[in-house]
Amino acid sequence: MSNLLTCKSLSKSFGAQKLFADINFTVHLRDRIGVIGPNGSGKSTLLKIVCDLEEPDGGEVVCQKFVRKSYLAQDDLFDDDSTIFDNLLEPLKKEPIEDVEKYSRIQSLLSRAGFVDPAVKVGVLSGGWRKRLAICRMMLTEPDILVMDEPTNHLDIEGILWLEKMLEQQKSACSYLLVSHDRRFLENCTNRIIELSAVYPEGIFQVDGPYSKFVEAREKFLAGQQQQEERLANKARREIEWLRRGPKARSTKAKYRIDEAHKLTGDLAEVKARNRALANVQIDFAATGRKTKKLLEAKQLSKAYGDKSLFSGLDITLSPGSRLGLLGRNGCGKSTLMKILAGVAQKTGVAPDSGTLTGADGVRVVSFEQNRETIDPDVTLRRALAPDGDSIVFRDRSLHVVSWARKFLFRPDQLETPVGQLSGGEQARILIASLMRQPADILLLDEPTNDLDISSLDVLEASLTEFPGALVLVTHDRFLLDRVCHRILGFGGAGGVAYYADYEQWIDDLEPERKNDESADKTKEQLQPKAKKIVGRLSYMDQREYDQIEDRISDAESTVEELQRQMELPEVMADAAELEQCWVKLEQAQGEVERLYSRWDELEAKKGEQA
Repeated sequence: MSNLLTCKSLSKSFGAQKLFADINFTVHLRDRIGVIGPNGSGKSTLLKIVCDLEEPDGGEVVCQKFVRKSYLAQDDLFDDDSTIFDNLLEPLKKEPIEDVEKYSRIQSLLSRAGFVDPAVKVGVLSGGWRKRLAICRMMLTEPDILVMDEPTNHLDIEGILWLEKMLEQQKSACSYLLVSHDRRFLENCTNRIIELSAVYPEGIFQVDGPYSKFVEAREKFLAGQQQQEERLANKARREIEWLRRGPKARSTKAKYRIDEAHKLTGDLAEVKARNRALANVQIDFAATGRKTKKLLEAKQLSKAYGDKSLFSGLDITLSPGSRLGLLGRNGCGKSTLMKILAGVAQKTGVAPDSGTLTGADGVRVVSFEQNRETIDPDVTLRRALAPDGDSIVFRDRSLHVVSWARKFLFRPDQLETPVGQLSGGEQARILIASLMRQPADILLLDEPTNDLDISSLDVLEASLTEFPGALVLVTHDRFLLDRVCHRILGFGGAGGVAYYADYEQWIDDLEPERKNDESADKTKEQLQPKAKKIVGRLSYMDQREYDQIEDRISDAESTVEELQRQMELPEVMADAAELEQCWVKLEQAQGEVERLYSRWDELEAKKGEQA
């Protein structure tokens, strides 16, 4: 299998903090690699080093000649005053391809991404659509390796499913390396998992296969390492007892055993340190223990903003142990509904336009807001964790702020750090710590999984499952929804707002709605003035493309024939690496032929409409 890129002995530190050391791995043809690890383990930094955006402290990245890489950062960078089309045209300006090809690529990607009007300014797009645009831009140059840092960030479930489909279509054309904490996305889109963590002897653990296979291999490895610690501890105990008896070191045999005893204690210390690095966030939501059948009852709720109705005639009943997930497109009203439900206890929430909301006497509601407005970026971590002094009360027990901070994987030396300088995952842990200090009957969690690493997500999942009160959860994490929620309240389906058994049932119900949306979008596009269109019926660029397309098809078919002849040569058939390269080029060439024929059909249809 041909190696596209090899990382050799990479190491990186920031100040006194070591991110990773002596990291080795290879990206092969058709590799789909997921990179995971605790917050702060250096995943994003590793991707930047791979893309030559940052220098390692040691080691090197060796890339095969002519291999093209494309990088998707966590935060997009666009010219907000320019159109969608112009933002995609910019990275193609230096590409040695015809203008017709540039326009064709852009048009094809925008169509697959669901963009209706390429003339819209980027500044008006939501976070999810900006992320889609960033993904399109990454694919424009047709790279050999896609490098993606949290590609599902800002995408709703429909957006994540779209991305999965895009990557499935790309898997034969390129390899990719991505960082993600979305376990279902990793399961569906990867064939190798790499974890960066101090818990491993080499700081890295690699498993071929999807995420589920990685979890099995990881558990087996960690169990074996724990047993290794126990064996070393027992052996070290015996050797220390022997040393205490004061053996004479005159004989070579006795001196050798003394040296081995010292080496054994060093090995034990290393294994212990690795096993202790496995620390997880300690999430444990406190319940009030209230005994009542109904904590909250909402009848015939409705809410609209201007002419836009978010929901109407909505009934919700929350009882102890009920766990409800909210699903819908960004901006459909999920967060508004959460604020309405919070108002039953806080009396300061958003009021419904109509309907009634009744809570049990003295019901206690605790909310987690995705926008993190409650975090003061200027306050220190110490004050954020313990606002009233150097200790907090949790479950009727006083804990010093240092002990409380360790529950959330904060070091004592971080306590004086302003919260604004902490990572997104660390800020999320601060909010969860605040929630844990408040006994609740009802938990309202709006996107609590954002920026949490996988180990923290596992702990959060277990805590929510064990919480005896009621839970309302907004998340795009399908794995968490499946494991935690008993039912789903979905927005935007055929019935407006309705209850579903799981997220897949909601997705199926969206299909007719999505088809109607697509039909409406096409009608809207046809009714728009031609001046607003980038590409019209046999515009200048279309006509130019039409005039050249037969020659381009002929050239592409010749390329296919030439590659087929090369693959039959004895010297090529004997060289596995060269044969693999020919296969990849052949698939790409055949795909280009199919694309050109499809485009020819489109242009013929336009020409017929114009006539």
